[in-house]
Amino acid sequence: MQVERMAAPLGGIVTGLDVRDVDEEAWQQLNAWFCEFHVLVFPGQDLTPADQVAFAERWGPTIPFPYGGLPDHPNLIELRNRGKRQDINQHWHSDMTYNPEPPKLTMLYALEAPAHGGETAFANQALAYDELSSGMRRVIDELSALHSAEGLARVYGEDPQAAPRAEHPVVRTHDETGARSLYVCKAFTTRFKDWTREESKWLLNFLFEHGVRPEFQARHQWRARDLVMWDNRCLLHYAVHDHGDDPRLIHRCQVEGPVPA
Repeated sequence: MQVERMAAPLGGIVTGLDVRDVDEEAWQQLNAWFCEFHVLVFPGQDLTPADQVAFAERWGPTIPFPYGGLPDHPNLIELRNRGKRQDINQHWHSDMTYNPEPPKLTMLYALEAPAHGGETAFANQALAYDELSSGMRRVIDELSALHSAEGLARVYGEDPQAAPRAEHPVVRTHDETGARSLYVCKAFTTRFKDWTREESKWLLNFLFEHGVRPEFQARHQWRARDLVMWDNRCLLHYAVHDHGDDPRLIHRCQVEGPVPA
């Protein structure tokens, strides 16, 4: 089992491993690499839905998506699209920040990948926080923000007023590494606590743009049978729909996380 760095800001490619056969020593090494690289890629895996869930559960219990999963695997969902024209989920985000306890990691397994394009981009929010001025860090260290799934509910034809909502610190501390990271995203963060939306807009927009600067990013080019996991506690991600009409089919599961602090 070996790891090769994917890009300077984040990411590791793990080879020489079948994730269906991971003992405790190997898992300890994988988790250390996960905390160091934030994204791990396992090329060439041959997984059933049960295999994927079993590997994810090495990190903790998997959780259901609020708008449905596979019939025999309620904590696994199918992501299927045919390029940009058929997909509206194009935004930088950390998964399910509208929950009081958002997932700590997301794991995707590609059953079908486009010949060109269709990458997933990641942005390291620990680097983004470190690159802020000391004055800006002092300001946002004291702030909390409100997150909502209203927009997601509309996509799925649900009542936006019944959508989940949560309040989280703008800067969160990683529960395993102690690193400080920005924790806002354009998809779900609506305003700062005790601020109006209008008052929040200018600072949130700055943080949204700052957090995804190119020097904080890395991209993964999907191939069929790739398994990829990433750390929602310190990353944003973006599904790039630049693959025309080529199909992409992926299974996703997520692992329970702590209350952000």
